[in-house]
Amino acid sequence: MKTTGTEILINANPFEIRIARLEQGRLAEFYAERAKDRGITGNIYKGKVVRVLPGMQSAFVEVGLQRTSFLHVSDIRESFDGLEEDEESEERSDEKPDEKTDDNADEKPEEKTDEKPRGRSRRKPRQQEASRIQDVIKEGQEVVVQVAKEPLGTKGARVTSYISLPGRYLVFMPTYNKVAISRRISSDKERRRLREIVASAKPDGYGFIIRTVCEGMSAEEIEADMRYLIKLWESINRKKETVKTPGMLFEELDLTLRTIRDTFSSDIDRLVIDSKEEYERAVAFIDEFMPALRGKVEHYEGKEDIFDAFGIEIELSDALEKKVWLRSGGHIVIDQMEALTAIDVNTGKYVGKKSSDDTILKTNLEAVNEVVYQLRLRNIGGIIVIDFIDMARTADREKVFNALKEALKIDKARTNILKISELGIVEMTRKRIRENLAQSLCEPCPYCEGNGIIKSRDTIIMEIYRELVREDLPHRKKSTLNVSAAIAEVLKANPAILSDVEKKSGRKIIVKQVDRFHQERYEIE
Repeated sequence: MKTTGTEILINANPFEIRIARLEQGRLAEFYAERAKDRGITGNIYKGKVVRVLPGMQSAFVEVGLQRTSFLHVSDIRESFDGLEEDEESEERSDEKPDEKTDDNADEKPEEKTDEKPRGRSRRKPRQQEASRIQDVIKEGQEVVVQVAKEPLGTKGARVTSYISLPGRYLVFMPTYNKVAISRRISSDKERRRLREIVASAKPDGYGFIIRTVCEGMSAEEIEADMRYLIKLWESINRKKETVKTPGMLFEELDLTLRTIRDTFSSDIDRLVIDSKEEYERAVAFIDEFMPALRGKVEHYEGKEDIFDAFGIEIELSDALEKKVWLRSGGHIVIDQMEALTAIDVNTGKYVGKKSSDDTILKTNLEAVNEVVYQLRLRNIGGIIVIDFIDMARTADREKVFNALKEALKIDKARTNILKISELGIVEMTRKRIRENLAQSLCEPCPYCEGNGIIKSRDTIIMEIYRELVREDLPHRKKSTLNVSAAIAEVLKANPAILSDVEKKSGRKIIVKQVDRFHQERYEIE
C-alpha cells in the first residue's frame, strides 16, 4: 500500500504505541513507546539536591526516578541564587532575529527538548557565566527541574531548571523572559508579525518560542495557545505547594498526542490510526487544538496489520542490519559502537562504465543521501565518522562534502560537520536526544555478552581438546562430551582430534549432541 507524499501511521495496542513517518512511501522516522517504560523527557519534578560536584560543575538531584538525575551549572537559572537578569545583555540578544536558542523549534516527537532553552545553547547573563555550582545550590536544597534528556544506559536523566512547556503554536518559557522564533519561518514580514503578536500579548517576565506551525496563524489562535500554556504553568505552581519531595508536578503527553502536537501540520497528507480508541482520542485532541486538519485523519480498518500493509515491518527489519545496499550495487556498512558510529562506503558490485574516479564519485554521492536517511531513521547520535571511498581529485571531495551538507538540511536534529580529509573521511556530530533504533528495539546478545561476536567452532574445538587432555582421570575408562549441534558436526568431520585425546588419556570419548546448547557451551562428564 505504498503511496507518495508524507504520511504518519499509528499502530497502537494497550501495551505499545508505534509511529512511522513515511516520505514518498519510504519509512523516514520511527518512534515506539511501551506503556511499561514510557519516556520522561518533558516531565517536571520537585526534587532535592543530594550531591554537589565542584570538579564537574554539576549536581545530582533526586527526583524519584530509578537513578539520580544530572544537573549542570549551565542548566541552573539565575533565581536559584538570587541573581538578577542583565538588562543590557537582554536587549542586545533580543535584537538578533535568528537567535540560536530556537533553531530546531519544531522537532520530532521525542526531540522536543531542542526547543527548550537549555543552558549550554543559551546566552547567559554575565553574572551567571561566572557562577560556580557550589555558590548556586547546596546539598539538601529543593529545586524544580524538567527532564531535558532521557536516561541512557547507566546515565541518569539530564535535567534543567529552564522550564519549557510546548503548545501547538508556542513553547512557553516561564523562567526566561525572551521571545524567540523558529528559523524555519523564512519570511521577514511574517517573523515581524508573529513576534509583535506574542510580545504584545505575553505577560511580563515570561518568554515564548514561536514554532514553525505558527506561521500564518491568527492573533486569536496564538493568544489562545498562550492562555492555555500560562494556565498550565499556574496549575503546576499550585501543585508544587502540596506535592512531597521528590515528586512529579507535570507529565508530558504520550507519544500519540505528542506526535500530533509537534508534527501534524498542513504539510502532512494524512494521519492514519489503526486503533479505534486511539483514533477517537486523537480526533478529540485535533478538534480542540487544530480543527482545520480534522479531514486528514483516517481510521484504518483493514484486516491486515497496518505496518504490514504499508511495508513498514520489512523496512524496520532492514534498519537493524549493518549492511545497506545502494541502488548502483555499492553498499554502506554501519557500525554503532559505544564511543562513536562508523559508516564505511564501498563500491561493492558496482564497477562503473567510465573511469575509476567517476565510479568512486558516483558511489560516494549516492552514499551521501543514504547515510543521511539512515541517520534519521536509526536516530543515530553522538560522534559519527564516515569513511568514503578514497578520491584522488580535490574537486570530487568537495562535491561529496557539499552534497553531504546539503542533504543534512532536511535533518531536524542539530549536526556539526568537519571538512572532508584527503582520505575521504568526514567527522561529524549529531545531537543525541533519545535511544537509537537498535537500543529501543534490541538488547545485548546474552551469548556474546554484547560483543556482537562469538567464538568460532574451531576455537571451541581447541578449547575442548586442551581441557580433555588436561584432565587427569586415571580410573575413568570413558568420558561423555556434551556439545552443541554445530560442534558435534565439526568433531564428526574431524575424527583425528578425539582420537588423539583417546590415545593420550587412555579413555574413550563419547560425543553427545545437545540441541539446546549454545555454540560456546560444552560439558565433560
